[in-house]
Order: sequence, then structure tokens, then C-alpha cells
Amino acid sequence: MSEEGARALRELAANAPAPYDEVRVSREMEDLDAALARIGDPTLTKLLDEKPVRRLIASIFGNSPFLGRIIRLHPEWLSRLLTRAPEVALDDLLARVAGTAASETQAEIMAELRTAKSEAALLIALADVTGAWPLEKVTEALTVFADAAVGASIAWLLRNAAARGQLLRDPNDVSAEGSGLVILGMGKYGAGELNYSSDIDLVVFYEPGQLPLKQGLDDSDFFVRLTKDLVKLLQERTAEGYVFRTDLRLRPDPGGTPVAVSLPAAESYYESRGQNWERAAFIKARAVAGDMAAGTRFLKMLTPYIWRKNLDFAAIDDIHSMKRQIHAVGGHGAVAVAGHNIKLGRGGIREIEFFVQTQQLIAGGRDHDLRGKQTCAMLDELADKQWIAPEAAAELKEAYRFLRTLEHRLQMIDDEQTHSLPSSDEGLDHVACFMGFKDRAEFAAALVRRLECVRDHYAKLFETAPPLSEERGSLVFTGTEDDPDTLETLRGLGFHRASEMSEAIRAWHTGRFPATRATRSRELLTSLMPALLRALSRTSNPDTAFDRFDKFLTGLPAGVQLFSMLYSNPSLLDLLAGICGTAPRLANYLSQNPRVLEAVVDPDFFKILPGRDELHESLAAALVHAADYQDMLDFARVWAREHRFRLGVRVLTSSADAEEAGPAYATLASELVAALAPVAERKVAEKHGHVPGGRFAVVAMGKLGSEEMSASSDLDLIMIYDLEDNDAASDGERSVSASQYYARVCQQLINALTAPTAEGKLYEVDMRLRPSGNAGPIATAFESFVAYQESEAWTWEHMALTRARVIYGPDELRERIEKAIGATLRRPRDPAKIAADVADMRARIAKERVSKDPWEMKHVRGGLVDIEFICQYLQLIHGHEHPEILAKHTSTSLKRIAAAGLLPAEMADMLIRAVELNHNLTQVIRICVEGVFDPAEASPGLKSLLARAGDAPDFPILEAELIESQRRVLEAFERILTASAG
Repeated sequence: MSEEGARALRELAANAPAPYDEVRVSREMEDLDAALARIGDPTLTKLLDEKPVRRLIASIFGNSPFLGRIIRLHPEWLSRLLTRAPEVALDDLLARVAGTAASETQAEIMAELRTAKSEAALLIALADVTGAWPLEKVTEALTVFADAAVGASIAWLLRNAAARGQLLRDPNDVSAEGSGLVILGMGKYGAGELNYSSDIDLVVFYEPGQLPLKQGLDDSDFFVRLTKDLVKLLQERTAEGYVFRTDLRLRPDPGGTPVAVSLPAAESYYESRGQNWERAAFIKARAVAGDMAAGTRFLKMLTPYIWRKNLDFAAIDDIHSMKRQIHAVGGHGAVAVAGHNIKLGRGGIREIEFFVQTQQLIAGGRDHDLRGKQTCAMLDELADKQWIAPEAAAELKEAYRFLRTLEHRLQMIDDEQTHSLPSSDEGLDHVACFMGFKDRAEFAAALVRRLECVRDHYAKLFETAPPLSEERGSLVFTGTEDDPDTLETLRGLGFHRASEMSEAIRAWHTGRFPATRATRSRELLTSLMPALLRALSRTSNPDTAFDRFDKFLTGLPAGVQLFSMLYSNPSLLDLLAGICGTAPRLANYLSQNPRVLEAVVDPDFFKILPGRDELHESLAAALVHAADYQDMLDFARVWAREHRFRLGVRVLTSSADAEEAGPAYATLASELVAALAPVAERKVAEKHGHVPGGRFAVVAMGKLGSEEMSASSDLDLIMIYDLEDNDAASDGERSVSASQYYARVCQQLINALTAPTAEGKLYEVDMRLRPSGNAGPIATAFESFVAYQESEAWTWEHMALTRARVIYGPDELRERIEKAIGATLRRPRDPAKIAADVADMRARIAKERVSKDPWEMKHVRGGLVDIEFICQYLQLIHGHEHPEILAKHTSTSLKRIAAAGLLPAEMADMLIRAVELNHNLTQVIRICVEGVFDPAEASPGLKSLLARAGDAPDFPILEAELIESQRRVLEAFERILTASAG
């Protein structure tokens, strides 16, 4: 069987897709042949002489840099992977993983698990791309490896706890069975459908009193620590890589519970507070490690919660609402190819999964055959039971397998947990090749056909979805006295000041406020009340959310239009409640500008963030009706306000992180500058005419240049002009020199951006990064700019130049400026001198902005300034040899610096995580807080939101991780810069 399987795999090797990057293949093959010569393994050398095998290796090298690196590091693995059936190789690998539980040290088991993960990645990829394994076998192999890794980690952790005296058992006799520790796999992991670079969703429960712990150590502390150690074993990146990114957020109330929850608390939660989306999640739940018998018992106990025999109308309504709310996540765009998210996007994997799960929730309570975990198997079952047409099942299964295979190819390229197709033609060509298509067009046609098929089936799922269900309980707000049953209902929803709430709601219904004076508005508000209160109750601080909504409502000039909008779009209630509960800055803004909610009603609101072309067209359409200069300014502000609100809501709802929001804010600002720059010039031309042959460009610096803006960022700008005749002057009645002319254009542009009008102002503008700073001219001639950068600019000015990006100007001038900037940055430099300059400048800033507050994330030592200085220093000293590292965006540059070998991988990963953590937290704070963030004054909702943004289980852990991140960044700064400066 083994030899037959091995022969089949080698023969199937000829089916591997053609390599995309032939140049890489040639280089890698030469290196591999040299490595084989050093190894001296005649079996392996003979094996690689086989043409099909050599084609398979070329396919890997030419399509997957990630897998190519594994082969480069471990060429000897090819012998055991290609001379045995892949099933045998996998069984052997799983046995070795199980053996890691006997490792002596944490470092040893971490290294062994990570090495095994690399071998599993290569083995499974070989079986996948050759077609030796179908999709179901690929996902099964990924899952069983995860089971083995999690199981070995748990076994080691329990044995280690016993060895340290925390667990009063012989280390050689400790076992997960009977421990009361329940590890559930959720999502694709629970279903046995892991994707190639998947994280794993775990929920950790424990039975108190099951393990004999040392005196003074309680169960909660022990199991929480064990869970954190489990995450470290699996997730922390070391020199050998990582095993699995681990997500614990599917536990009950993740914002308010520890990472390990007691079984009694979990049972109570699901009996009293469990929601329908959690029921859907538990369809795929599976005990994967720990006390398997206890895990099985717990899931059996949850059976009545997950599978309701008599589904009431309220539950069906909630299932309908789940269907609608799935659109309130990023990626739900129209069917597309370039940049399309094949998981969350229209027609993607999530729609197929949801199609199946909703049918299971409705019918699985009465039919045990519909309680399966795997998508394709359940499609067949639904067809057999006549819940869906056989044709629909067949089409959705085929689309699912195609999309999951495509998902695997996307992730194989660089081992990234990505679901989005490349936006560039070159990137799509690569993916098309890896998928085995002859060209991009053939691939696109095949993809679009499946996406449209899924979209059409999904659209029919609930064609007449009713409004969100009502709470079952008395909600009477008539008369002058509190209704006791209503107060009980409110308390049951989580409100503490029920009597005050009841009084306030009765006041709404009296019509004493403008928003409720119309009979129709009061009728609509009555209909909305159950859903509104439920939405407010789901926030982290329901009473605060209600107070802010009360302030919002009583300040509204009218109510019918808004209430109609909320009634027709129930998801708006959750959004509005979230704003009131978490983001006082947005809530205050919203109470003054309620019409911006109209933007949220747009069905495209929660799709992929609008790109530059879409924003350009939208702004042009907004400005086309402006009658004069003042209209231009006002219309631009109204447009900006709406789009800033959109972005703020996206960040607030976690449907856009800093990697998306930063560029989006920058694109918004860039389009406004580009739209108002010619307006500013026309305004100056009214008095002074034009400069013949003159032209100007606007260069973005700072956060705008690097596309790392937040809601409150100002604009760092430079204006550069160019002349055909250096002595030219304007040709108007009031002629001025070219330098005066462009200085006035620049000042007019600043005014257009900063002047407060009836519609507010757009941005603060900072011009201090221009040549010579405040002492230099406000607009700079191109030749002067170049000369200054060549001979006069300080090191800090060249550091700032690493972020410079031209955002407005004629193409020819833009190209010349970009070329001049590039030449400046690629200049060879003395590393010691640059390091000394950078270290000196950082010391000066530290003296001026002394802060030990970790939430002063920009200037605190180990904060953003230190990370940016490290990055910019490395760009300056290595840019001449590695121009690819001269990216504007800090994370992108650091990734390229690491790829070029200019920074240790572990340090680069740490810095990248640090900058992403800082940016994600900054985005939330700038939206939610007026002024400086003070944890002591922050609401529980804001703290929970920040924890979610920082991917931490709770706020104290987030703060600790932020402080630790700053310590490590400062350590890296000292190591890289202080040491280099001598």
C-alpha cells in the first residue's frame, strides 16, 4: 500500500501547476542541487532526477516562496516525503508530534512543534497541488495535525505544572483525561475543515475541583495561566516560526470573561444569555484536547440550546436577523476578481457556510441527520431531506471546493491568513498560474461564475426577512407610574436604573420633544422600542448607552425620517447603540449631525472601504454643483464629514483595522487636497492671473504621506513649484513674482483646508517639514528643493522624506519630484553618523516630551516615534543597496527590511506587531475620545473595544502587553541605534 501510494504521488507530481516565477525556479534549483551534493543522499538525488518530481519541486519554487524556504532549509525532508505514501508520512509526523509532550523544556517543545508544522505544511502542499488528496483530505490533514499539536501541548503543560508543584500529582502519571479541562475546537477547526494558513478557534472550559492543586492556588488562576501558556506554545513566533495563531474570542462574553471559563458559569451563560449566532457557532464545536469525556458531556448538555425541537417565531426572526447582519462585516462587495475577498465577499465561502447553517438551525432540532459539522456533507443531507434542491446542493458544493482550493493557494504563497485576491494584474497572473489556469482571463471567468452562482442561491435564502424579533416581556410605557413587569424586563436586559429609564421613555412618548411630537413618530418609536432596548442592552455599559441615546433623541429636530430609517434597517439600531455606548466623541457629533446616519443606510456601507477612484468620483460629484468658492469649501466639508463618519463607524465596529483605516483616511485627505488645490489657484488667479509655464505639486509628509492617518491627524504638506522661465511673473493686472504667486496659492490652499465655515473645518495643516522649516519659503522652487536636499538638509529632514508622497500635480512634475526624492533616499550614507544623528534627535524629543504614560503611545519611550526612527534609520543607511525597503508605510518597510536580511526576523516581527498594535489602538482612541485617553476615566465599553482592537482578552492584559511591547521596542532601539552610534 505504501509503495503504491508513493508511486502514485510521484506520478501525480506531473499534475502540479506550472511555476509562475521561472527566474526564481532556476536560482532555487541550482541551490537545491548544490545542497543535495553536500547531503550526499543517493536516494534523494535519484528521486529528484525523475522529471515529474523535478516539475513538482519547480512548481513549489515558482509559486510559493513560503514552501520554497522550507525546502531550502530542509532539503533532506524530500526523501521521506516523496518515497512514502502521503498518508504514511502524515501518520509518522503525527506520532512525532505526540512525542513532543515528553520534551524537557518549553523551548524544546516549541522548537519541535514549529519544525513539525513546517514539515506538515510541505507534506500537505505536495499532496494538495498534485491532486493526490482531494479538498476534504487536505482539510482533514490540517485539522488532525492541529489536534496533535494542541493535545501534545496540553499534555506537556499538565506534566510541567506537576513538575513545578502546582499540580499535586506525579509528573509521569498526570493525564488530561479526568482533569476537567475541556478544549473545544470551533469554526473550521471544529468542523475538520481548517484552511492552509488558518488560525484555530479554541474555547477553554474547566470543571472546578477536578485537579488537586497546591494550597492557595485556585482553579481560575491555574486554568487561565495554563490557557495563556497554551497560546504561547502554539502562537509565539520564534526562529522556527509558529504553530497556529490562536483565537479565544468565541468563549462566552469574551469582553467580560477570563480566557478559561468554568463549566458551571458556561452552562449558566448559555441557558440564560446565549445568542443565536452562538448556537450557529456551536454547530461545529468539537472536543479536541484535554478531558475528552468531559468535553463530550458538555456538548451533549448544550444540545437543547443548539438544537431546538420547537423553534419559536422569535428564534426564527433572530435567524433572519443573523442573515442580515452578516452583511455588517468587511468584504461584502459586489462580485469581482481583483482584490475580492473570497471568504467574506459577495458569493464567497461565508455565504455558503451561512446558507447551510441557517437551514440546520431551523431544521436540525427535529432531524438529527442535519446536525453535521461539514459543509459539503450537510449540503447533500439538506438535498436528501428536500430542504434545498439537488441542483443547488451540487452547485454550492462545486463552488465551495473551488473557493476553498483557491483560498489554500492564496495562503500557500506566503503563509498568510489572507482571503483576498491580489489587486494587481501581476498578482492575479500568479494566482491563476498556481490554480492551473492558462491565463488570468480564464481564471477570472471561472471564479466569477462560481461567485455569481453562490450569490444567487444566497439571495434566495430569506427573500422576505421580517424585522428583528421582539423581546418576550412586558414593555409598557403608558400612564404615569412604572409598570412592575416592565421594570423586571429592563433589569433582565441588563439595565440597573430601570425606574429612571422608564420615566425617560414615558417622557419620549409624551411628545414634549421635537422628535416625538408627530403621532407617526411616536407610533414608529413604540414599534422600535423592543429592538432598541435590546440593542442598548448588548453594549458593555447599557445604562451609559441609554443616557447618551436619550441625549441624542431629545436633541433631534425631527423623528419620523430617522425612526423610519431605523425601522427599515434594524442593524442601524445596533450601530447607534454601539456609538452611544462606546464612542462619546462620535455620539456627540451624531447628536449634532443626525443626517450622517443616512450614509449608513446605503447597502454598500459595510462593504470593502471605498478606493481612490470611488472617492475621487464621489467628491467630484459633490463639488460639481458648487456655485462659488464658498460653496466649494462647504460642500467639501459636508462630503468629508460623511466619509469620516463612515470610517469612524467602520473602526468602531471592528470592520476596518488600522491597516485599512489609515490608508482610507489618507486617501480621503489626499482627494480633498487634490480637489482644493486647483480651487486655491483659481482664487489667486482672480487677482494675479497665471504664471506662464508654471506648475506646482503638493507633497504629503508625515502620517498623510505614509498613509497611517487617524481620525484626528493633521496634514503635513510641502508645496513645490516649477518654472520654464526662472524670472517669470504672473500675467494678471496685479502681477507678482512666481515665488510670491505660489506662496499665495499655498496659503490659499491652507485656508481652504483649515478655515472654519458654517460646515466646520477640514484639517489642521503643518508646513514645518518644508525645506528650512518655518524659516523657509512656504512654497519651494523645484531646483531649490533638490539643491537643499543634496547639500543642506539635516538627517531628520531626510528621515521625514522617507514618507514623502506626491498627492497633487501634473504627471511630469510628480515624476521629477518622486525621482528627486528617491535619489536623495538612495544616497550612500555613513551608518555611524546617521545613527548618532537619529539617537541625538530622539534624545531631544524625549527631553521636550517627557512621558512615562504608556498611553502616550507616540512619544513614550518604546512608542511609535522609536519604531519609526528605527525604520527610517535603516531605510537611510540601506536604501542605496536595497531600494525596495523605501516604502512609505512603516509596517511595509519593516517587512521588506526583514526580507532583505537587514533586521533579525524575530525583531522585525516584534516591531511590526508593535506598530500595528499602536496604530489599531490609536485609531479607536482618536474616534472615541476627546483629548487625552485616561484609562481611569474610560468606560468599560471603550476598554473592551480597545482590548478587541489590540487582540487581547481584556483591558488589563492589553495594557500589560502594550507596556511590554514598549519595553522591547526601546530595547531594540538601543541595540540598533545607540550601539551603532558608538
